[in-house]
Amino acid sequence: MTDLESFAARLKTLTDGRASTPRVKDGVMTLALDVGGLSAERRDAVAAAIREGGLSVPGVQDVRIAMTAERKAPRIIAVASGKGGVGKSTLSANLAVALRRLGFAVGLVDADIYGPSQARLMASEEKKPQAREKQLIPVDSPFGVPMLSMAHLVEPGKALAWRGPMAGNALSQLIDADWGEVELLVVDMPPGTGDVQLSMVQKHKPVGAVIVSTPQDLALIDATRAVSLFEQTQVPLIGLVENMAGYSCPHCGEISDPFGSGGAEAAGSAMGMAFLGRIPLAIDIRRRSDAGAPPASGDDASGKAFLAIAEKVAAWLRD
Repeated sequence: MTDLESFAARLKTLTDGRASTPRVKDGVMTLALDVGGLSAERRDAVAAAIREGGLSVPGVQDVRIAMTAERKAPRIIAVASGKGGVGKSTLSANLAVALRRLGFAVGLVDADIYGPSQARLMASEEKKPQAREKQLIPVDSPFGVPMLSMAHLVEPGKALAWRGPMAGNALSQLIDADWGEVELLVVDMPPGTGDVQLSMVQKHKPVGAVIVSTPQDLALIDATRAVSLFEQTQVPLIGLVENMAGYSCPHCGEISDPFGSGGAEAAGSAMGMAFLGRIPLAIDIRRRSDAGAPPASGDDASGKAFLAIAEKVAAWLRD
């Protein structure tokens, strides 16, 4: 085995297989190194080790490394319900923020084309996305979560009189944007199980779905339809979240129980679904959401409720 062949063999271990076969011409060693997903510190350390090893090969006077990064499409988590008004958008925003706090590079798409609300929830209403080579560039939010919503593209309060194909194309533009280093995309799905939802699931293939329901029977019936949509399209179900659940006030002890509690957990168990957690019907969550301050960005009781759900989603992703 030549000195160059010996170095090439060591290179596989040194770079975890990220480097191409080195070549030497006129005393210059050249190779390509895939740095996709590496931190800047790790990338520089690997490059330095390659140069040091390369210069130890007899006859090599210089080492040139072409760094490449193959960008992979983000994994998609769909947050869905069979009907509107169950707090799906609030859950989506807070799940994205909580996953970001857990270390994921997260983006957020408001796929509710006809009733976008994420711009308000994430305090980005005044922002407008730019475009590069026909791709939208997501706008920043104050919580480290880049995002896109139709609310960033149309006039506030303007009704979108679009048929299904137009809405589907608009949704694809949001999902197929230039998400940069984002590895995980939380998609706030439109309510229902119609053409737009079906097209999105079939084209963009989420890695999993989170179903949101309130505890009462009517909402659970609609949630069951959402479950059926994902089962028919072979999208794994991460689990079910019960929103607007009754709770006991920690200050006065008064019970708030307009919708009941535990219905979604029981329904999920009957369908063989994991129960991800319960979000209380609390005025604090509503006020902070309206103000563009997702509770998941804090560490109080409301924030911890969303963080607990995000931890279960993260564990599912890592399995």
